[in-house]
Amino acid sequence: VQLQASGGGLVQAGGSLRLSCAASGRTSWSAVIAWFRQAPGKEREFVAVISWSGSRTYYADSVKGRFTISRDTAKNTVYLQMNSLKPEDTAVYYCAAGREITEVAGSYDSWGQETLVTVSS
Repeated sequence: VQLQASGGGLVQAGGSLRLSCAASGRTSWSAVIAWFRQAPGKEREFVAVISWSGSRTYYADSVKGRFTISRDTAKNTVYLQMNSLKPEDTAVYYCAAGREITEVAGSYDSWGQETLVTVSS
């Protein structure tokens, strides 16, 4: 599975951004897709994940209620709608594809390039 992430940018606190992760490849339609992020000086952390059908989603506690992950199967694209952004959401964001729903980064086989999200206070 090949992944291409986009949609990052600079936004003020309280604002919104939508990240996109376009998947391609033979098995892209069946892959579990997750978003991770890594802030400067910190370890990569799980943000959200969605099942291949889109029927199951899970979120990190830090983003629950503010972020929404969704999937457009016709476009093979997963979105991360980020609302009520906080300065602590500033990080490089990555999408990843795997075969099971998990928060463990090592379980994902394919990674997209980073997209930077900067939230100013």
